[in-house]
Amino acid sequence: MTATAQTAEEHGAAPRLAAMPEDWSRALAVVAHPDDLEYGVASAVAEWTASGKEVTYVLATRGEAGIDTLEPAEAARVREAEQRASAAVVGVTEVEFLGHRDGVLEEGPALRRDIAAAIRRHRPELVVTLNHYDTWGDAPGSPWNTPDHRALGRAVLDAVGDAGNRWIFTDQLELDGVLPWPGVRWVAVAAAPTVTHAAAVGEEAARKGLASLLEHRAYIEALTDEDPEAYARSIVHGGLDQYAQRNGGRRAVAFELHPR
Repeated sequence: MTATAQTAEEHGAAPRLAAMPEDWSRALAVVAHPDDLEYGVASAVAEWTASGKEVTYVLATRGEAGIDTLEPAEAARVREAEQRASAAVVGVTEVEFLGHRDGVLEEGPALRRDIAAAIRRHRPELVVTLNHYDTWGDAPGSPWNTPDHRALGRAVLDAVGDAGNRWIFTDQLELDGVLPWPGVRWVAVAAAPTVTHAAAVGEEAARKGLASLLEHRAYIEALTDEDPEAYARSIVHGGLDQYAQRNGGRRAVAFELHPR
């Protein structure tokens, strides 16, 4: 334990978060649904792309089960378009959809196979995903996480290892012509109950993160009667402010970082 962390704990405060690594050039963000990244991570993505880093989005589903008032095929069309527009706001030009069914993602070889293939294609040094734990937060009675998030996040952590092993999913190497990729150095889990690292976010990146979430207007309007801008602002700015005290007073997106 560092002296800073020890002092913080002695005073009843959470220790300061370590800075996210910056010595990388390519990241792959893998989540379950359109909008998953925009509830916080997008502001960090805006910082990364502004500094010249390359970020690609991979979504397991098209979010077709996410809007009660729209049939799945129409919801998928709307939400895919919203996700592509949202990604563009923060400098992401490549967005892939794996085509798994929304709401019934299954942790297992099929999902791992598709994620490993994406890792092998894009060859990232950093992989980003979302909370795979049972709950949002670690306090008793914290809100229950969804099955898709739990299955997807765990599959991502496993698929990173699969992608580097030439004896797993060998058909990809033979038919698709991709090579094993053992070059992932970290997996960063956003919105985990216990976080370890922070990506500082400036004013412009925060503005882009907010605008990115607002591109999901059809989803937000189906989700809440609150004014979309007020809703999005409370989510994005509230999340960035949450970890400022543990990041030297600077707004931040926080992650649980797993070195590989």
